[in-house]
Amino acid sequence: MFSTQMKNKEISMFFSNMSKANVRKHVMEKKGKEKPMESPVPSKNLKKIYPIGFQRSSSSLSLSSLSLSLSQNSNDSTITDHSSTTPLEQRISLALSLIAPHHERRAFVPIVKNLRQTQQPKQQQEHPNNGELRRCHWITKNSDKAYISFHDEQWGVPVYDDKQLFELLALSGMLMDYNWTEILKKKELYREAFAGFDPEIVAKMGDKEINEISSNKAIMLVESRVRCIIHNAKCIQKIVREQGSFSSFMWGYVNHQPQINKYKYPRNVPLRTPKAEAISKDLLKRGFRFVGPVIVYSFMQAAGLTIDHLIGCFRHKECVALAERPWRHI
Repeated sequence: MFSTQMKNKEISMFFSNMSKANVRKHVMEKKGKEKPMESPVPSKNLKKIYPIGFQRSSSSLSLSSLSLSLSQNSNDSTITDHSSTTPLEQRISLALSLIAPHHERRAFVPIVKNLRQTQQPKQQQEHPNNGELRRCHWITKNSDKAYISFHDEQWGVPVYDDKQLFELLALSGMLMDYNWTEILKKKELYREAFAGFDPEIVAKMGDKEINEISSNKAIMLVESRVRCIIHNAKCIQKIVREQGSFSSFMWGYVNHQPQINKYKYPRNVPLRTPKAEAISKDLLKRGFRFVGPVIVYSFMQAAGLTIDHLIGCFRHKECVALAERPWRHI
């Protein structure tokens, strides 16, 4: 009797468990049918695995579908004008605008434009004003051609020739009466009057030559100024006999190496420096005239003993390259 009850109980439990298993299986199968198939890769990582430029047939964001969207949404204001962009940039901009939420689509419009701006040629960045060169700020649109040419070709270029140094020293001394533009316009007349600024010839000039030069209305140099230039030529001749050359003497003040400055604004450029004051004092001791610190510093700038082109000027790098070139003074 007892054994019969135990068997009935075991049979009842067996059918009960089978029923629960069937119910559980049925429920799981029902849930499985209702649950959508999960992608093996999260959607946020699709970008890394399928970069723009490769098609994925099961994706609604393939390039073929993007092309179709472009034709269907050609009047959509969120699609940017691609007339000024490259085909690759068009595809990138279009893909980003379609993937992004609607309220964020316009944010992608300036991305391509900014990319193109940062990749502009270096020459365009340096000369943005319709191809005009960036010069020192004291060179303006109203500057005379002679002054611009002097700035672009000579000012700040290291000079090692005795005749050229004498010329620049004489022209710098004229700044007490004239400005650079007025002086440069008459430079050829000065060269003709002073025999190409050859110190040896100028040092031998007498009263006849002095009267001819001072009476020349085209030159407009008073007699005292003419005599000063001739006197300085004699001083240079004396230095040549002692030092070997006027060039070696002058460059010795800066250890035969131009002083490279990096001024950003015109207000940073000095009128005189301690070095110019020291040179002026020594030249005065040697008998030179009209060689004050301001004149000496103007001479140093013109002769390239110091490079004072502003760092934004296109000539700064060029003059620095000349100053840093291997050079052996003779």
